[in-house]
Amino acid sequence: MRALITASLIAIAAASSVPVLAAPAFVPLPANATAHPALWPAAHSVGLVDAKTEAFVTSLMKQMSLREKVGQMIQGDIASVKPKELREYPLGSVLGGGNSPPLSGNDRGPVGDWIKTAEAFRQVSIEKRPGHVPIPTIFGMDSVHGNSNVFGATIFPHNIGLGAMRDPALMEKIGAATAQESAASGFDWAFGPTVTVPQDDRWGRTYEGYSERPDITKLYSAAMVRGLQGAPGTGRIQNGKVAASIKHFLADGGTHNGIDQGDAQIDEKTLIETHAPGYISGIDAGAMTVMASFSSWNGVKNHGNKSLLTDVLKGRLGFEGFVVGDWNAHGQVPGCTTADCPQSFNAGLDMAMVPSDWKALFDNTLKEVQDGTIPMARVDDAVRRILRVKVKLGLFDPARPYEQKNILGSPEHRAIARQAVAESLVLLKNNNALLPIRPGQKVLVTGTHADDIGMQTGGWTLSWQGTGNTNADFPGATSIWGGLKSAIEAAGGTATLSRDGKVTGAKPDVAVVVFGETPYAEMVGDISTLEFQPGDKQALAELKALKAQGIPVVSVFISGRPLWVNPELNQSDAFVAAFLPGSEGEGVADVLVAKKDGTPNKDFRGKLSYSWPKTAGQFANNVGQPGYDPLFAYGYGLTYADHKTIPQLSEVAGVDASLANISVYYVPGKAVAPWKLGSDGAVTEKNVDGGGKQEGARQYAFTGAGHVRVSGPSIDLTRQTNAQLSLRIDYRVDTAPKGKVTLSVGDQATPVDATSLFAAATPGQWTSVKLPLACFKAAGADVGHVTQPFVLGGDAGFTVSIVGVKLDTDPAGAVCPGAPAAK
Repeated sequence: MRALITASLIAIAAASSVPVLAAPAFVPLPANATAHPALWPAAHSVGLVDAKTEAFVTSLMKQMSLREKVGQMIQGDIASVKPKELREYPLGSVLGGGNSPPLSGNDRGPVGDWIKTAEAFRQVSIEKRPGHVPIPTIFGMDSVHGNSNVFGATIFPHNIGLGAMRDPALMEKIGAATAQESAASGFDWAFGPTVTVPQDDRWGRTYEGYSERPDITKLYSAAMVRGLQGAPGTGRIQNGKVAASIKHFLADGGTHNGIDQGDAQIDEKTLIETHAPGYISGIDAGAMTVMASFSSWNGVKNHGNKSLLTDVLKGRLGFEGFVVGDWNAHGQVPGCTTADCPQSFNAGLDMAMVPSDWKALFDNTLKEVQDGTIPMARVDDAVRRILRVKVKLGLFDPARPYEQKNILGSPEHRAIARQAVAESLVLLKNNNALLPIRPGQKVLVTGTHADDIGMQTGGWTLSWQGTGNTNADFPGATSIWGGLKSAIEAAGGTATLSRDGKVTGAKPDVAVVVFGETPYAEMVGDISTLEFQPGDKQALAELKALKAQGIPVVSVFISGRPLWVNPELNQSDAFVAAFLPGSEGEGVADVLVAKKDGTPNKDFRGKLSYSWPKTAGQFANNVGQPGYDPLFAYGYGLTYADHKTIPQLSEVAGVDASLANISVYYVPGKAVAPWKLGSDGAVTEKNVDGGGKQEGARQYAFTGAGHVRVSGPSIDLTRQTNAQLSLRIDYRVDTAPKGKVTLSVGDQATPVDATSLFAAATPGQWTSVKLPLACFKAAGADVGHVTQPFVLGGDAGFTVSIVGVKLDTDPAGAVCPGAPAAK
């Protein structure tokens, strides 16, 4: 195993720049998508191959039919696979996708529901029946910041925060705790760690990377693999260890313009030096699996790039585990569909992740092996790798893999998470030494994220996008408000929560405002400017209101990436980047609130692992690049010993904020640029009260045929449609419709009949509805070219007031209102 020198982390934390990793002798090559293995550093899987294991695998393979071998190469999602179907289709693996509940259907149910689900698949796979070789399934789950899909689990900070703490020893503890909670839930395999090195902060998965530089990622990858799997060759499911999956191979964080699933247009030298180190250290630490990336390298999809998957990964890097695909990503390889892709298997993919088309992919792959399109040697290699991992993980042992009660969300694991929160906080500003909060102070706590555990945990939490979660969904967890209240009162002060930011009673000594991004995951989080809340600066308005009253302000900023927040920084006396801290909000209070004697309880330790932008257009201004000029450099982070004053900052964003907004069209009181809300035909309009604001809503009265439209520039909503986003309308029916009411997105010749939707609403009562964009696409909408993301039509008497129109990432409760309306 390669040496992991903790001392080097200290140097990283102290420096504002880091040296480029030493690379092998390199001959410059033109940009291409064919890797040259001789240029890559060598690595080697440790602990996976031994004579006893290989002999056992060989014996199994001699007994297996071709059908059973092909089955090992297919992974279906539990939302579309029933355990009994494994008798006909002997799949090697199942996964629980981000929005997939256990077989009980209750994704907020007890952990026993997940254990029963895993056991149901496992029992069918190992049962004795004619013509079947008993081989256990391997159950995979996105345990990306703890066992984060399961109700009651410990939720650790997302990777961006963990990168700021520079603590590989704690990372190993986080990995071990994640493994225990995952194994105790019935899962064998964690789809992590993510070892991406994001280069453009507009990318929606930036928070999944530890750092913009590979140095931290290299150290953390090995630490997390050891934590999840144990020492190479020793980790078994019976001991609370799970298989790790270092992902996403390769350069998913280097795509052009930070577009998720996009193209990394970089040379091989950059591929090696910037994006490969986390894989090298993870393989050396014994990682059992590697997940291929959706993305491309110089125009070639990684799921179809043999030079990377086979020649480099399995050849030069010596990886002896198996390569798994990402969610239907093989279907993006040219010439492939999700149901048929021999190209990906021939390139080196061992197991395809095919959530719903698994039967068709199985049948097609079987035929292609039989006709020689996929060589038998390739099948045998894939199956040997998969079985090798199952053996080493202990899945063939007859005992139930891991039974450990009361470990989910245990005090020991929450203590680890709380420590990680405290170490990950980065102090950007502390003018006049406002922090720590002094003993005996009167503290007002406010902000959209102050008492919302769903906001502080972010995406990949209980669901794919992490949206719609409430505090009740996190038993045993603590909001930031909860942590602050306990700590402030313990130090003799008083804490008051104000949900609207208004001050009642005595003027507070200090206000703590907790605000930031709302949860997102993958492409849903892609943005086109780094400006925070472009066009709708609600948090800034609250900060200004408090400052106008002469109240000192501490801002706690929750985000999945560095963002341009100069206006918010200017309105804050102290500013803390908390990133996405997870379930243990007490960790924030541990650093922000002083002890009874006035000394800090804990000092700030976090140092930026991403450079903080000086303008909203500084998308990829990373350390070591020419012209490097951030607002706060890589490695920056104040402590209580620092007495640095941050002066007034420029509030010129540097980009047109309206160009970034493709999802928010109308908020209380105004349309959000570049969008306009208007009407035509027999419609009259006026402002009315709504959304908590005087004249915050717009009322439209139809006296005949007419339309209410949101209009603006042409936008492409294809990815949003595929990602299950919905059009959300916040409205009130004032007069029930006497005729037909329709809804459209874009240039839609046949609108959707929404009459029943509005007719069923209680007049005079505010309500909301979410309509999947897929409904409009099915009705003929061209979601790739949308200039009118909302068109409400009526043909007779009808009065409706609208207070909000936007795209919503939470699929819960979304409905298609009806069949396409007649023309």
